[in-house]
Amino acid sequence: MSDQIDARLSALGLSLPDAPAPAANYVPYVQSGSLVFISGQVAKKGDALICGQLGTDTDIEGGYAAARACGLNLVAQLKAACGGDLGRLRRVVKLTGFVNAAPDFTDHPKVMNGASDLMVALFDDAGRHARAAVGSPSLPGGVAVEVEGIFEID
Repeated sequence: MSDQIDARLSALGLSLPDAPAPAANYVPYVQSGSLVFISGQVAKKGDALICGQLGTDTDIEGGYAAARACGLNLVAQLKAACGGDLGRLRRVVKLTGFVNAAPDFTDHPKVMNGASDLMVALFDDAGRHARAAVGSPSLPGGVAVEVEGIFEID
């Protein structure tokens, strides 16, 4: 399955970044039994943060791209947690997304589809997951989106 995931990434014109190092006093992931809890991943393109507030200076398409970038970072952390073998994934259990949003912005689910659509594109039915999409008046570093995840592995 790991080769399939690499092929799907390539077909989407994507590649996994290196798993980002923590920005503060926490670990990037914790495994408990067969579950891997991955800390919130902020939106980045290369080394640059993807910043902005939805409904003010960023539109839904920009937010979707930011959530997708968070999803790539989640998968990079998952790969590290799996010792480099994404074939160990059994399912994406849950994603929680935080959207930097203006008070009147209400399309949080459309933004979070960037991460959700990526999980399904990479992992098929194992990528279907429970989810929450939450609005926030600000996020670390002014990023547009932050996403955390829970994954089940072998």
